[in-house]
Amino acid sequence: MAKHIDRSLYLRLKTKAEVNVMEKDYSSYAILMKALADETRVKIFDMLSQGELCACKILEEFKITQPTLSYHMKILTESGLVDSRRDGVWMKYSINKNNLEGIKEFFNDIGVKVKNQSK
Repeated sequence: MAKHIDRSLYLRLKTKAEVNVMEKDYSSYAILMKALADETRVKIFDMLSQGELCACKILEEFKITQPTLSYHMKILTESGLVDSRRDGVWMKYSINKNNLEGIKEFFNDIGVKVKNQSK
């Protein structure tokens, strides 16, 4: 995966209306999927489903260096799947619920179409 993702392609969903507009923006969905195309990032994303986590807590679960974790978190945050905030000297991360809903709807729509084919 490229180290830099074009910011104009980020998926930023705020409302239900914007989710509907994004249905045809395949490049944005591809960025979200590419961000999860790594086992470490998938595990981090799963860990964040339990709630906001400090980078230090995420790092405890892996045998990687802090710079490697930063690289993975940059990909997740730049994709729009994960939000970050600074709390003193710590970085805290959480799932961006709006973008999660957007990609869930994308897959649900595909699922409905596939299901309708078998009728």
